[in-house]
Amino acid sequence: QVQLVESGGGLVQPGGSLRLSCAASGSIFSFLAMGWYRQAPGKERELVASITSGYITAYVDSVKGRFTISRDNAKKLVLLQMNSLEPEDTAVYYCNGYLKANNYWGQGTQVTVSS
Repeated sequence: QVQLVESGGGLVQPGGSLRLSCAASGSIFSFLAMGWYRQAPGKERELVASITSGYITAYVDSVKGRFTISRDNAKKLVLLQMNSLEPEDTAVYYCNGYLKANNYWGQGTQVTVSS
């Protein structure tokens, strides 16, 4: 079983930065494809960034050049560095792990970008 716990959300001004962390438990972490999703009020949940077990990364167009996803298998951590934040980035951010049709989710962390 895999449990995911996010942290690092909060309130930040436009142009600011935040770093989200996702701490995982379980022995299969290194095999998981990991991703960060977000869901804004009234909108569908969208995949923001992902990283495979082989460290291949992908990003939605709206965050390319601003967000960076990384993972540390030894520490069972996935990080999302978010720079140049915009009000449109305001959402609940969820950590996701995926392996063999099994999805694992964290509880989410709120990110609010506002002056």
